[in-house]
Amino acid sequence: MGETTTEPARGAVFLEALGAEAARLHPEILAQLRQAGRTGRAEGVFRIAGSRFGRTAALARPVVGPRLLVTARGSDVPFTLTTVSGRTGSGRATLDTTREFRFRGGSQVIVDRLSASVRPGLVRNLLGSRGRVELIEACSVTPEGFLRMMTVRVALRVRGRRIALPRALGVRVDLVDGWDETHRRRTIDMRAVNPLFGTVLEYRGWYREAAESPTDARASAGAQYE
Repeated sequence: MGETTTEPARGAVFLEALGAEAARLHPEILAQLRQAGRTGRAEGVFRIAGSRFGRTAALARPVVGPRLLVTARGSDVPFTLTTVSGRTGSGRATLDTTREFRFRGGSQVIVDRLSASVRPGLVRNLLGSRGRVELIEACSVTPEGFLRMMTVRVALRVRGRRIALPRALGVRVDLVDGWDETHRRRTIDMRAVNPLFGTVLEYRGWYREAAESPTDARASAGAQYE
């Protein structure tokens, strides 16, 4: 479906999901979500990032497709966050996100597409280049004014079919996008947990829209945790 000519705010998908609740966001987060512009770019450092399953995680790639799995784990990992906002032909806000993890052994990339749901408070998240894993996530605002997203349903999309996954086979993603007042930067804390295998992917750290070089980012790593 084609895109409309209306250019949404960079965080329109979250603003539409939250509705009136968006006013409770921390002023810095709200201002950045309201920024005009189709594309965004940020640099930061994950204090910890990756999967404890290592290369074993790649065994799922034939099922879930490329650019969804992380097969490394490390600390003080520089990363780049690139976003492209848009709208579907029906007018719903979308946000395509690319996260590049610059592990010491080489870079790895994961992508996803968020779209606003017809149901208030929810967004749809298609993971990986082929969008085979679908998460329905609830958006909310924490008491601190941070943006929180939590998985409520998981499905696998294969050959035009959508297969709802039972809890034991799915993952529960809990992501908090916050603000560090001391260092004037955004924070991120994400964990994807399976009931049987535990944490399958996590990353937590900080980022800024004003780009920093990888060297500068690594030198600043961990400052907010001191």
